[in-house]
Amino acid sequence: MAAGGDASYNAIGPDSQVNVYRQTHVHLTAREVTWPLEIGIVPGLATAFQPRAALREQIDAARGQRAAAVLTQVLSGGGGVGKSQLAASYADEAIRAGTDLVVWANAGEVQQVVALYAQAAALVSAPGATGEDPERDARALLSWLATTDRRWLVVLDDVTDPAGMKDWWPSSRTGTGWVLATTRIHDARLTGNGRRRIQVDVYTPDEAAAYLRTRLTEDGAEHLLDDGLDDLAAALGCLPLALGHAAAYMLNQDLTCARYLALFNDSTRPLEQLLPEEADAEGYGRQIATTLLLSLDVAQHTEPVGLARPALRLAALLDPAGHPHVLWKTPAVLTYLTEQRAPAPDGAHRSEPVTAEQAEAVLRVLHRYALIGIDRRQAPHAVRVHALTARATREPLGDDALRALAQAAADALLDIWPDPDHLHPALASALRSNIDQLHQNTGEHLWRPEAHEILFHAGSSWVCTGLMATAIAYWKRLSVTSRAILGPEHSGTLRACANLANLYRGSTEAITLTERVVADCERLLGPEHHDTLRFRADLVTRYADTGRITEAVTLAKSILAVRRRRLGPTHPDTLTARESLGFAYSQAGRITKAITLTENVLAARERLLGPTHPDTLRVRANLAAAYGDAGRTAEAITLTENVLADRERFLGPTHHDTLLSRATLASAYSQVGRITEAIALTENVLAEREGFLGPTHVETLRTRNQLALYYDQAGRTADAITLEESVLADCERFLGPTHLDTLHVRANLATSYADAGRITEAITLAEGVLADRERLLGSEHHETARARHYLWGLLAWQRGQ
Repeated sequence: MAAGGDASYNAIGPDSQVNVYRQTHVHLTAREVTWPLEIGIVPGLATAFQPRAALREQIDAARGQRAAAVLTQVLSGGGGVGKSQLAASYADEAIRAGTDLVVWANAGEVQQVVALYAQAAALVSAPGATGEDPERDARALLSWLATTDRRWLVVLDDVTDPAGMKDWWPSSRTGTGWVLATTRIHDARLTGNGRRRIQVDVYTPDEAAAYLRTRLTEDGAEHLLDDGLDDLAAALGCLPLALGHAAAYMLNQDLTCARYLALFNDSTRPLEQLLPEEADAEGYGRQIATTLLLSLDVAQHTEPVGLARPALRLAALLDPAGHPHVLWKTPAVLTYLTEQRAPAPDGAHRSEPVTAEQAEAVLRVLHRYALIGIDRRQAPHAVRVHALTARATREPLGDDALRALAQAAADALLDIWPDPDHLHPALASALRSNIDQLHQNTGEHLWRPEAHEILFHAGSSWVCTGLMATAIAYWKRLSVTSRAILGPEHSGTLRACANLANLYRGSTEAITLTERVVADCERLLGPEHHDTLRFRADLVTRYADTGRITEAVTLAKSILAVRRRRLGPTHPDTLTARESLGFAYSQAGRITKAITLTENVLAARERLLGPTHPDTLRVRANLAAAYGDAGRTAEAITLTENVLADRERFLGPTHHDTLLSRATLASAYSQVGRITEAIALTENVLAEREGFLGPTHVETLRTRNQLALYYDQAGRTADAITLEESVLADCERFLGPTHLDTLHVRANLATSYADAGRITEAITLAEGVLADRERLLGSEHHETARARHYLWGLLAWQRGQ
């Protein structure tokens, strides 16, 4: 402050406000100090205060080193995480322990700290403190703290101006004092020079549940505790501030945990209604949304100016558990930030586009002010935002803002999607979670004017995981949503239904769905439209899979006729139609026709694409299968070996098609008694699929099942049973108990039980397989007939014993 005059105007640090302070001259005279002293108002501890043992261990460990470098701990974290309460608990303990001096300073403005230091200097009779100059008196206090043998604690609560605080950090050369500071700013200027940051996050799940349990019990409301307790704590993000507000609201309204959780999960209810200011029983002093977003205005005016608010809005639509940092370098995000950037302070419009460097800079600003968290070590969940901060950010947004945000976020997620999925499973999983959250937060804005491609991409990704039950549930939801928003005949709805039908392959439900799609396409697009023919080709496969061979052949012929007439005999789509007809012939037992047709297609593919093109290799693999069906086993094996060699050379040893050829060759070897070679090949395929796809992917489960079959053929029945029981448990858990692959494994296990002499168990399994196949596939399906004949055989064998 100035030495004379009535008032001075101080603004210390870039984030400080300008305030007027009346100067009072206090002439000090030496007096005897009565110890201990408490200066400033230490907040009372919240009801049901949690001791936070893990955090205290960090603080106590740093303090216990008794080195100058660790005498100051800076408790850093976002709004409402309980930093001040934790500091208050230490201050309370110090007072009760008889610590000579406890100072609690509200450090939101540096001048407030200086004024309190000056007051403390007078009370401790610090040498050099005269009462005439607050800054000089404050420095006298710092000198006294550095050299005194008295025990002391200084708490600097809510530091907001690191630059302004530079000269006002206490220290102790005698080791008798220490400093606790709290801040929501993540700034390097707060650490170093003897200060250590202690990151304060939300409660642990156990602490959050304990808080609610204690708070309600101590108020005589044990009846409000129910099975929804843990879920409620999780929904509130374990945020101490939110838990306090929620508990008070529940007490006032006599709501159980489950009932309050249902209200909280209703996105139409604003936070100010669910966590109202009048429920601030602990005296935090602010409505929760205000507390969470307290620093946003400052961040918005920090370089790069005008980007903090739109950036936080984008992050608020994504998964609170985190999204990939690389998303902020995508053209979609940079364009959005450019369009939504606030005008310059002088009102000038910025025409230059936002750069990736500026996007990175605004993330760092949001991180600095504890509005988001960034930790690249946590990739692909590097950028996080607390769920309640995100909700508080989203709630004021109107439809126009949400529409722009939804499109930008969806475009960005699609842009960073890995191809293929299985090589980057962690990233793909994070992206699927973010899409689910984006879809939930933006509603129909991902469906207007058309369904965004990211919705279908996520569905395909679920299929790639091999978690068929989850994939089916996703495509079901997508089909229902598309039908409700776009209508039953929209192309997006038809596409979703067709993809769902693919997952039901081999069942009557798959046929029903595909027939509906085909009928809608024929009515809307015409019988010869490309999409109509594509879905009709899917129907050929459905008919063949379910034993409706005549219909499959008839439909395949009609598709080929249209393709040949409209596109010519050598067009790729025409050749694909000929392949489809060859498949139908093969399923119908017309092997000679199938072979002739497939050989012709192979010649055309080799001529047009070359002998090693993936499409050519696929046709050669199909021809090998047809040779096998015709009993031309030696030719089938030779051709399969050649296809495998070419795929290994041109596609790589771990490519999906290469592994498929290896598995096909193993099957061919097993049919001619070369079971040792079949087992070796299959074990190799299994190792590769487990490594790339994981142990529970549907392709991995099928390979494990096939390996068990070969073990049984090799006389290793005990090994086969052990493996089949493990595969069956995984199939039931990840695919569902009535999935066709699950039934196939159960049928194989029944065979192995019979081979081991466990006839009763084999019969029980076989009866279940038959009942499920009759219900799912119909009594006339070839798989049903096979299950029926096998069961009859087991029963006849049992009667003969």
